[in-house]
Amino acid sequence: MNVIDAILTRRSIRRFTGQVISDEQLELLLKAGFQAPSAHNLQPWHFIIVKEKENLEKISSSHPYAKMLPQAGCGIIVCGDVKKEPNEGFLAEDCAAAIQNILLAAHGTGLGAVWCGLYPNTDRTTVISSILKLPENIIPVGLIAVGYPNEEKTAQDRYDSTRIHYETW
Repeated sequence: MNVIDAILTRRSIRRFTGQVISDEQLELLLKAGFQAPSAHNLQPWHFIIVKEKENLEKISSSHPYAKMLPQAGCGIIVCGDVKKEPNEGFLAEDCAAAIQNILLAAHGTGLGAVWCGLYPNTDRTTVISSILKLPENIIPVGLIAVGYPNEEKTAQDRYDSTRIHYETW
């Protein structure tokens, strides 16, 4: 699948077969995440892989929009290190770019994925930090549920020319 097709056909998948993804597939997704652009090339991200059913269920029960996580092949929590990037705005943007790369890589390889937001919701970041025993300088930015899809979604054309402005508003 070429990159334009991946971008135009990727959809959030929330139903999974429960089949665990292979270490090779996971490594490919992580490589895609590491290739993301970042402010001043600081690359402030860390990736926490969660495969244990008990941990997936703990995280799922703490997040109102991650109920599908125990049926996914794994969870990837993308975190940012404020020691590497102290500006939390840039840190969040950098981690978001890594998340998008992972979502596209999952779609491009036949897997399904959905991004569940964490940052800047302090209730969610506090709970996830506690569950994953994160050091104080690490902020959980986003959670990706990834696995083999158990649903098919058609592409949607979201192009809206009324939201395009040239030179000024």
